[in-house]
Amino acid sequence: MACKKEFINNNDTSFILKTGSGIIFSVFDKCLVGELPINCNTLSTSVLNGGYKENLEAIFNHQLDQKLLDELEDQSIPDYMYKKAKKLGFNPEKVSGLLTAANIENYAVSKKSFKDIDVTAIVTGGVTCNAGTAGDEASFYEEDGRFITKIGTINTILIIEAHLDECTLTKAMMTAVEAKAAALQRLMVPSKYSMEIATGTGTDGIILISNMNSKNKLTNASKHSKLGELIGTSIIEATQKALSNESNITPESQLDMIVRMERFGITETSYLNYVNKPEKLQNISVDNLKQLSKDPVVVAAIVAMLHIEDEVRWKMIPEEAGKKAAYNLMKSFFNNYKLNSSEMDIENSIINYWTENIKDYLKHSS
Repeated sequence: MACKKEFINNNDTSFILKTGSGIIFSVFDKCLVGELPINCNTLSTSVLNGGYKENLEAIFNHQLDQKLLDELEDQSIPDYMYKKAKKLGFNPEKVSGLLTAANIENYAVSKKSFKDIDVTAIVTGGVTCNAGTAGDEASFYEEDGRFITKIGTINTILIIEAHLDECTLTKAMMTAVEAKAAALQRLMVPSKYSMEIATGTGTDGIILISNMNSKNKLTNASKHSKLGELIGTSIIEATQKALSNESNITPESQLDMIVRMERFGITETSYLNYVNKPEKLQNISVDNLKQLSKDPVVVAAIVAMLHIEDEVRWKMIPEEAGKKAAYNLMKSFFNNYKLNSSEMDIENSIINYWTENIKDYLKHSS
């Protein structure tokens, strides 16, 4: 097609994959582009030909650099995307697209199959700037179509090798969004706006594609269906791979006491400042703290404490009962290492009690 020839000649195009229904995905000009055959239907969150469409000729996921992000504050995003589609060689009226600040080369692909159903998820993702949880306090108010927000963005392209009508595509989108949230939950990605676990970012986008030529017409994409299972597993896997590629967020990187405490406002610097107060007569180094912070037993212990803290905040457990349980668990932890812990003060928070007492464990284990 016209969009590819120029870049192929310049050796700038990277072929990714061709799906069973004939969709060709390539990366060029900071875009992940999918060229669609005739008779595909799509459902997307794009501001360019978004919603439900039939017979689009292409979809894209476009990486923005900081200069472009700054420029977009003073221009219409739909206009920019229209021009980008045209630059790629497509008819802008027949293209839908997404924007991201994540490196497009860090995309991740996951394909899942069962009998005659194939589902492929392609994800790019970054969560270090604006990961959030549904219900967090807003970071902007839109007025007259203008607003400024941070861009982190998890963008998902989901290809289903079957025929889904508009209703079923919408249900598939619900399942896909829940799967993205599940992926973040499994990695314990923190919200940047609250003490909650992130369910996404404020700028996430998604495009679903199905094949209207397929003889396999599916009418249910809920979590109970096999299609729903394939959507869930492919998106969870691709999302986790994308976050690993982009931000090195992995189970290994999250096995860290300080990382787990960050959503409660505890950082490496603030932790050291607290335990090294002159009146505490401590001299705990960054290296000491890092060694302690990566100890799997310590991480397991703090995870238990933080979950109790969560349950208290959610009003699932009475505060006094939660604190007593957490203090008893911490006493057992410290006693196991023959360390004395301070007396329980019901006015003190669970996190402060842990921070106060863990310094002796750090000295003991150094």
